Amino acid sequence: MLRRVVTRLPRLAKRAASTTHYFQKPRENDPRWAEIVSDEDVWTRYEDEVDVAIVGGGPAGLSAAIRLRQLANEAGLDTEEFRVCVIEKAANIGDHILSGACLQTTALDELIPDWKERGAPLHTPVKEDEFHIMLNDTKSIRAPFLGNSRWDWMTKNWPMNNHGNYIVRLGNVVAWLGEVAEELGVEVYPGFAATEVLYNDDGSVAGVATHDSGIAKDGSPTDSFERGMGFRAKCTIFSEGCHGSLGKQLYQNPEFKLRENCEPQTYATGIKELWKIPAEKHRDGLVLHTVGWPMDKNTYAGSFVYHLTDWGAEEADTLVALGYVVSLDYENPYISPPSEFQRWKHHPLIADMLEGGERLSYGARALNEGGFQAIPKLTFPGGVLTGCDAGLLNVPKVKGTHNAMKSGMLAAESIFTALQDETREWKHESLDVPEYETALKNSWIYKELKEVRNVRPSFHNPLGFYGGLAYTGFFVCMLKDLEKWTLSHGGADHDKMKPAKDFKKIEYPKPDGKLSFDLLSGVALSGTNHNGDQPAHLTLKNDALRRNLELFDGPEARFCPAGVYEYVTDDESGEKELVINAQNCVHCKTCDIKCPSQNIDWQCPEGGGGPAYGGM
Repeated sequence: MLRRVVTRLPRLAKRAASTTHYFQKPRENDPRWAEIVSDEDVWTRYEDEVDVAIVGGGPAGLSAAIRLRQLANEAGLDTEEFRVCVIEKAANIGDHILSGACLQTTALDELIPDWKERGAPLHTPVKEDEFHIMLNDTKSIRAPFLGNSRWDWMTKNWPMNNHGNYIVRLGNVVAWLGEVAEELGVEVYPGFAATEVLYNDDGSVAGVATHDSGIAKDGSPTDSFERGMGFRAKCTIFSEGCHGSLGKQLYQNPEFKLRENCEPQTYATGIKELWKIPAEKHRDGLVLHTVGWPMDKNTYAGSFVYHLTDWGAEEADTLVALGYVVSLDYENPYISPPSEFQRWKHHPLIADMLEGGERLSYGARALNEGGFQAIPKLTFPGGVLTGCDAGLLNVPKVKGTHNAMKSGMLAAESIFTALQDETREWKHESLDVPEYETALKNSWIYKELKEVRNVRPSFHNPLGFYGGLAYTGFFVCMLKDLEKWTLSHGGADHDKMKPAKDFKKIEYPKPDGKLSFDLLSGVALSGTNHNGDQPAHLTLKNDALRRNLELFDGPEARFCPAGVYEYVTDDESGEKELVINAQNCVHCKTCDIKCPSQNIDWQCPEGGGGPAYGGM
């Protein structure tokens, strides 16, 4: 059954304020909250104390939790002597996970060597690799070297060589990791959105607090108001995924200076669908990537198509996971990544695969592209950053799960060793573990990211992606040991967009309902649902700011893959007004990243809200 999706608010002459969230509208200044704030019994949080708190139940967070309990069990510490908890905003572990995904098992082999015997949901080994350059809407060229044994001398270093990897539904893998963690004694709390970093008096991180509940849409307290819960820890691991909301708070902390010696993080938006296709069109184990059309040569974008078999069903389903990734440093405000994805599926190379198939699910997620140049300082008093909170995705490989898992494991080992060292002198109220950053820099994560550090920025050249492909093939595959310089990404994504007057509006084809679809039908397939009576978690720092509309012709209505933002005409004034349909949000974070005015601030909604991908 499809969940209810709110498409838009009514067009009223006088609309309610767009932003009522307490992060932007402090309750201490609101007379409606005076009685609540002054009531100590109501306003005081209940707090629990654990040894290690982990924010985010994804690959990094769960790998950290598993490794911590493995070490604790080896040391003879039971679950009361050494408490590890995972706080996850999704209603169920794995619900918010979206990735291609072609999984490199390097970290999994280290963490759980007997994963095959334990029934890990990795069923489809990669059997074929293909790489195509799409020349236009009907023609493409297949790269002859990938998948051809005569070229093994070159392709062994090609980042997209997937020999030995598995095509997976990553949400199912993460759900399985959650079961492993609980078996080891990890306390796993899904449905709790950590929204606030707690600090000690000395400025060190003391833990996190979850979302307050019982707040009406207009920002007023309801009869069911309840403060969120605090989790205080000796050390907190932040593993929220790309552009985490608490990670963002930590980056903005002037005392920690986490981004002082690195470039700004850069990002892309990935939009994905899962299809069931006829068995005769299915090529189990095929990994196919494309670049080129429908994007111009100066916009970094590409696709993935993964053929897998779902052996968890009563009858084996022949599935295709396909998606389109658009870097968020694009200049043209009229580009719509979700519309480009729908258009891309009409290329004969893709359309022929999907003919007679059925679209099962839809989703979107931002991903890190900054790589080596954008790795921040990873430790600070009281906590560490892991996984995509730290930006450890390998862009040319189109993989980050193995790095995320390994970073969680390294964090766990550093933290556990430090906590067990009775001679260690603590300089702060909470544990500071610079050893984790040293361990990561000595690991294969750092080596892997450094080797490909120039691939993504190399596409900023007069030849566009053609020059970038040439660079990747020549330097990374053939002469990687001679690569001594480091190229720059050239700044943050939100600064790259140019005024609408410099471009012609793009007229995208109307969806045909067979291969291509409108946004709202996709959102319905994502299982997205939020409590309707809560402040919109898509907040505006300034409700009155009209720069996006006046200078860029309202790009948020095009770059959002869920139809959250739309401009409607006010009945009285005749002016366009921004309407935020927060109910539709799939938690991709694109708006927070790409907004050229940096006026959109994504916050966690109440725990349990958002998409329910069910194995995307």
